[in-house]
Amino acid sequence: MPQMMPLMWLTLLLFFTTVFILFNVMNYFIHIPMNASKEKNMLLKKSIKWLW
Repeated sequence: MPQMMPLMWLTLLLFFTTVFILFNVMNYFIHIPMNASKEKNMLLKKSIKWLW
């Protein structure tokens, strides 16, 4: 029945968009930023010794 095809495409579109949104949300919240104090210490430890 061709009348049912738009409904199937709509459900597929909704399914894949929800999966895509969930994937992006999970990737966003998985990232654990470092503490600001650790980043400052790492920047201070790197001193450049010029050879000239």
